[in-house]
Amino acid sequence: MRPPWPTNEIARQQALDASGLTQRPPSSEFQRIAEQAALLAATPIAAVSFVDRNRQWLAARVGIRDSEGPRSESFCAFAIMRPGEPLIVTDATQDPRFVDNPAVLGAPYVRFYAGIPLVDAAGFALGALCVADTSPRLQTFDVYDLSHLARQAERLMSQR
Repeated sequence: MRPPWPTNEIARQQALDASGLTQRPPSSEFQRIAEQAALLAATPIAAVSFVDRNRQWLAARVGIRDSEGPRSESFCAFAIMRPGEPLIVTDATQDPRFVDNPAVLGAPYVRFYAGIPLVDAAGFALGALCVADTSPRLQTFDVYDLSHLARQAERLMSQR
């Protein structure tokens, strides 16, 4: 399933363009935050991702080879739909939004995903701090883990 577009997509894109986040080289601080997120969640995959018109750009990544991919295949494009709430997918093979996603059907074989929207000062979700695993997690993500990831996401956006 292709990700939907937020109702404020034009203004969100303008905010992303104005931020310059997708035009600058990856930051070592973003990389540290992605690494901390992977350790906290005990996942082999983590990323700081920004979603533009056509692609998802990974400003930092752990366990992922490519630095960008099509928006149409992006889990994070779903995470930006609700800026104040995390997106939790306990088993992507059972979720109709992701069951036919290339990242589920092939490498890296995503089963679990948790994404915290990266929200700018104006309230636009520009991307997500996310963690993923190759095994489903049938229990919900721990509230402590979510609050820690949310603090990391806030820290990341305050440093840009």
